[in-house]
Amino acid sequence: MTSRDEECELLERCTAAARGRLAMAGNQREANVFRLAAMVLSPNLPVESRRLMAASERYFEEHPDHLVPSVDVVRNGWIIGLPRLRDMLTAQFRPQDPVPVKLQRRPKQS
Repeated sequence: MTSRDEECELLERCTAAARGRLAMAGNQREANVFRLAAMVLSPNLPVESRRLMAASERYFEEHPDHLVPSVDVVRNGWIIGLPRLRDMLTAQFRPQDPVPVKLQRRPKQS
């Protein structure tokens, strides 16, 4: 599996947890990434953020020694960077088919 495949799989798991389809992270990497994702999404996506945090906390209740500092999530190569994680997850929650807006010209003023 390539690193891009791993990133895609992790993104899918984050999305599932954020949508409430996954109750608990499956391993140390997921739990720490979910926790960090919850932090970066909280201002704009509070519901999804809470679900991600809950999924990570359930894992850490069983494996408290697996929690690492946020900086180590990047150092360990579990994510490429915070902006990328935020942007990729945010894109997952945008409407797929936005309603087109018809722009109209203003009438010329004399």
